[in-house]
Amino acid sequence: MSRPTQAKRPAPPASPAEGAWAAKMDRLRHRARPQNRLRVCDDDELRQRHDEAEQTARRARFVAEANPGDELAERQSADADSARDQALAALDEASEFLTFRALPRPVLEELISEHPPTEQQAEEGAIFNPDTFPVALVAAASVDGMSPEEAEELLNGWSAPDANALWDAAWQVQQQSRVELGKG
Repeated sequence: MSRPTQAKRPAPPASPAEGAWAAKMDRLRHRARPQNRLRVCDDDELRQRHDEAEQTARRARFVAEANPGDELAERQSADADSARDQALAALDEASEFLTFRALPRPVLEELISEHPPTEQQAEEGAIFNPDTFPVALVAAASVDGMSPEEAEELLNGWSAPDANALWDAAWQVQQQSRVELGKG
């Protein structure tokens, strides 16, 4: 003997507040994690040309804004902006970019725990082993797919300032916040 099936009652409609919260929570779940890009360019002349073009454009824009209606100042500002854009395009063409993304908090904490400081490092206030953790973080945060071996090769083979910039790009994005406590 079969039992008659009972029809499931439909869930009561969500209140507007519940619907708004669900939409908000969906947006929060799908936020992109912060990223940093590190420019690597060995052409000092192109970097210098871009820096000078950026400064010239900034000064020309200041003059144009200080003199509204001055067509010559506006034209010079537009020309300086164009020269800056061209210098940036040339610099971009000669550069390699390494991209790093913030890791989810539990992943970062696990990575830190996998590289504990030595006793002496801990006494000096270190929260991770500075000899092993940078390699692991640079590789783990790399969007480009850098392996730990490649991260170690770059960190050990580059000059100190360049290696520090590589480390900073991977570490700083882990510290980047895009939220703020509002006044209510």
